[in-house]
Amino acid sequence: MQIFKFYPLLCIYELKNIFRIGLIVNPIAGIGGAVGLKGSDGLEILNQARQRGGLIQAPKRTEEFLQELKSIKDGIKIYTLKGVMGGDSSLKEGFNTEFLTIEGIPTFTKLFETDSSFTLKTAKKMKELNLDLIIFVGGDGTARDILESVGSEISCLGIPSGVKITSSVFAVNPKAAAKLLIEFYNGHSHLRESEVMDIDESAFRDNRVISKLYGYLSTPYLPTLSQPSKMASPQTLEEKNNQMRIADWIIKQMDNSGKDYYYLLGPGTTVRAISEVLNQIKTLVGVDLFFNKKCIAMDLNERQILEIIKGKKVKLIVTPIGAQGFVFGRGNLQLSPKVLLRIGLDNIIIIATKFKISSLSNGKLRIDSRDSSFDKKFSGLHRILADFGEINIIEVV
Repeated sequence: MQIFKFYPLLCIYELKNIFRIGLIVNPIAGIGGAVGLKGSDGLEILNQARQRGGLIQAPKRTEEFLQELKSIKDGIKIYTLKGVMGGDSSLKEGFNTEFLTIEGIPTFTKLFETDSSFTLKTAKKMKELNLDLIIFVGGDGTARDILESVGSEISCLGIPSGVKITSSVFAVNPKAAAKLLIEFYNGHSHLRESEVMDIDESAFRDNRVISKLYGYLSTPYLPTLSQPSKMASPQTLEEKNNQMRIADWIIKQMDNSGKDYYYLLGPGTTVRAISEVLNQIKTLVGVDLFFNKKCIAMDLNERQILEIIKGKKVKLIVTPIGAQGFVFGRGNLQLSPKVLLRIGLDNIIIIATKFKISSLSNGKLRIDSRDSSFDKKFSGLHRILADFGEINIIEVV
């Protein structure tokens, strides 16, 4: 009898110490990036992304996260939906998984048959279950759905997989998310209120950046693993003059490089200053092609870039995202590893104003190209043009 009484109590004790994680995957997050759609919100944009051959990224990002989580595998249980919204990935990586049954959501979730209501309902169910942490895979739109469903009542953490990832509720990449969760599980990270931001996609496609703060989620935080919110360049005379001096230097290099070089100009106001000095129109949030100091193609997607640069000498000019420091993987997914390797890493020119450099988290730049092998190849020390002829050496991690 003593053995009989003790064994159930042991089971109850162990059950209470299982760390319960909710997993919500937005399977189409990021599909619009490489094809130049600057997001994937709405059925019309999703259909355009599919027609252009947009790639599914979220399941792979989820699996990268889970693979790094295996050191605490025996201590956690994942609650999710069957199919593409988490179940497939959790089972594939061998995790203890419980599937949720929620009214209005199919028993098995399938690709291109999900919508934001699935995220909203699932997050609400996870709040009712009082889980220890909700992991969501997506972009700013997914973060907004999580915020609407749970508020600050349950801790959450985002794995970046969308096109728009301006919020600070995300880890810097899937592997960082796993490391952050492990630290949180072991009691080595604290919680903070993290911003949920989003950019108006319609305005974004019209070259207008309209960003709004929607609220805050409670997230595990460590400065080297957590992503800060995107910071816009200040609209000051000093910043503008700095941008113009950088542009003057770049144009000087255009003169020196020879007339047979093509120049791809990435998104951002720092890069746009080059077109202003040249008296040329340039998209603010797109990738444009210049030849002989004239813009000859605008707002190119990955496929168009690969076609147009074939057999040509090309240099690429990019600027990192303010405060976040991402050179690639945030807002410029059309500059894919395939494109960057075709251009050649020696032909990539990174520019950043002194203010932008001063705002970098930990004084470093980042890369999250969605290809970890390329990220390793690109990481390391890089020359950053910070003023007219002024070069800073900054590490990309």
